[in-house]
Amino acid sequence: MTSSPHASAHAETVALLSELVAIPSVGGSPAEFEIQDRLAAWLRAEGLEVDHWEIPVDEVTAEPGFPGMEVPRARAAGLVARLPGSGGGRSLMFNGHVDVVPPGDLAAWSDDPFSGRVDGDLLYGRGACDMKGGLVSALMAVRALRRDGVRLRGDLLVACVAGEEDGGLGSYALLRRGWRADACVVPEPTGLEVVPANAGALTFRLRVTGQAAHAAFRDSGVSAVEKFWPVFAALRALEAERNTGVDALMRRWTIPYAIEIGSVRAGDWSSSVPGELVAEGRIGVALDEDTRVTRRALERAVADACAADPWLSRHPARVEWWGGRFAAGRLPAADGGLLAALTDAHVAVAGAKPGVWGAPYGSDLRLLTGIGGIPTVQYGPGDISLMHAPDECVSIREVETASRTLARLAAAHCETS
Repeated sequence: MTSSPHASAHAETVALLSELVAIPSVGGSPAEFEIQDRLAAWLRAEGLEVDHWEIPVDEVTAEPGFPGMEVPRARAAGLVARLPGSGGGRSLMFNGHVDVVPPGDLAAWSDDPFSGRVDGDLLYGRGACDMKGGLVSALMAVRALRRDGVRLRGDLLVACVAGEEDGGLGSYALLRRGWRADACVVPEPTGLEVVPANAGALTFRLRVTGQAAHAAFRDSGVSAVEKFWPVFAALRALEAERNTGVDALMRRWTIPYAIEIGSVRAGDWSSSVPGELVAEGRIGVALDEDTRVTRRALERAVADACAADPWLSRHPARVEWWGGRFAAGRLPAADGGLLAALTDAHVAVAGAKPGVWGAPYGSDLRLLTGIGGIPTVQYGPGDISLMHAPDECVSIREVETASRTLARLAAAHCETS
């Protein structure tokens, strides 16, 4: 007895996703490069035209418009595949990133973080949700169109990009190489809802100067830790101010434009008054806000906090900008019908209209809409609360629903012969 086409497609989806999750493609690691080799081979085997190139990392990162990078990379690969249309239709790109964040504390996981283990409807592993599940949705949509003999008039592109988590190297590089489309879907985890806008995020570093002394005579020194407190309080006040009266797309979030300190280092000896504190964090960029305005707001808040303190007024904290630079991004009003077509495709597959909201984190959407001028939305499988978390997982059912939706969208947007 032969299996049904549906059962076969399901098994292929699970097998491919499990295989990709098992590749530990942490940003900056050799596996980030290796997974592109595997995907290039898969795309060639499916009959697509493949552009697989080594990104000249040093050259690209030195450009004035480069969006930043937080992990060192010796190598990186670009990968774009094209299913050519017969002519006369609009082109569509599916853009998914292959890099994942580190697994963190291994003891917090129930299993190997890169197991690709399946338990019922869920497939587990770092990157399963963010965003190899969505990437597989796009890959299987292209496979389904080819196997069903659907002839599109416009080109269908699949971009597999590296470095999204720490700045956007891959999408920047493909735009630099000249790849464009009339519309784009980034299948990031959205719970099968539609995200036409993203907040941005800028990474900053604060250096707070104290005066070192022996801890037994701490009153003869000035603790950089204590002098960080008023600066931290000023950042919390700034956060509250920046999250008042936000855009309607962002109102589902309590703090859509968060400011957070992610790491703090101070002192070098337990019996010494710490003479310097270094804190690193991120500040959210509001929709339609110029990143220069964001920077000035944080710099002014820090300067005002220092001016109000006798020690800091003479030894002000220094603000440095480094790492990823995620501008905010939004689908333009003149989107060529992308939002309506994606909504219709989802309704046809899922039977209900999807929610629409803006995401409080940065993504490659802002590069594709900004530098590329490509109308772009996010739509994909996965619960965003599971991104970057222990026991990260994705619903296989959602991966398959997203795949069918993307296939329908491609047929409608690119048009069929």
